[in-house]
Amino acid sequence: MRLSILASGSSGNATVVEVDGTRVLVDCGISLRQLEKRLREVGLDVDCLDAVIVSHEHDDHIRGLEVLLRRHPLPVLASEGTAGALRRVPAVEGSMRAGRALRIGGLEILPVATSHDAREPVGFVFSHRGTRVALVTDTGTVTDPLAEQLAACNGLLLEANHDADLLRYGPYPWALKRRIASSTGHLSNGQARAAIERLAHDGLELVVAMHLSQENNRPDLAGEELARPLAGSRVNVEIARRDRPLVVEVGQALAGVGQLPLFGADGRAAVG
Repeated sequence: MRLSILASGSSGNATVVEVDGTRVLVDCGISLRQLEKRLREVGLDVDCLDAVIVSHEHDDHIRGLEVLLRRHPLPVLASEGTAGALRRVPAVEGSMRAGRALRIGGLEILPVATSHDAREPVGFVFSHRGTRVALVTDTGTVTDPLAEQLAACNGLLLEANHDADLLRYGPYPWALKRRIASSTGHLSNGQARAAIERLAHDGLELVVAMHLSQENNRPDLAGEELARPLAGSRVNVEIARRDRPLVVEVGQALAGVGQLPLFGADGRAAVG
């Protein structure tokens, strides 16, 4: 499974999930011009996309959706609540339900409920030929039901939005700080690390820190925090950026050679 994270952060989010010729765009929070540019950078183009799925209606996840659909009519799926909030985009079909899997080409997609101040937000678990990858951002907490859905994933693309101290002492108004740190806001580095501690297993290959705040986080802080519970393992830790694409693949280690042990003989975890 190949994932091209075109942009990740409060300024815009867009990711392409690709398996055996099926390509699904997750969110379109960047302009069509930027979408086309970043797709070219990873060897893709808009015409190769089969569908768009939307996690929720906030602007950094749907900013470029209307223009994209005017130029390139594509099927668009979202939850009923998200579709209702996007009435100005009538092409959005509100048929997704958390906990009910759907299939687009060779890709199975399981929407999973997140905890965020939107109408009916979801993350996603993608499955193909025994490989499972979760993409979960914009959640203020990892609930027990969400953790159950994320168990046994080979890849975790998980929000690490803010460093708690940078947020606490930073320039944001107090009301906004409270919203971000609330149970319907965004995961901190520490919360993401705790989730990884809970979810790590022998089949885990990749962790990507997603949706970093430009003002309240730093890539080095997020990377160090998320790598802590994986010390001594062969799990690769990467940081998604707002300004350039990141391409990762999951499932290569499972093809024909079995699962890698979480704690390898080399005693190291790679940090990108």
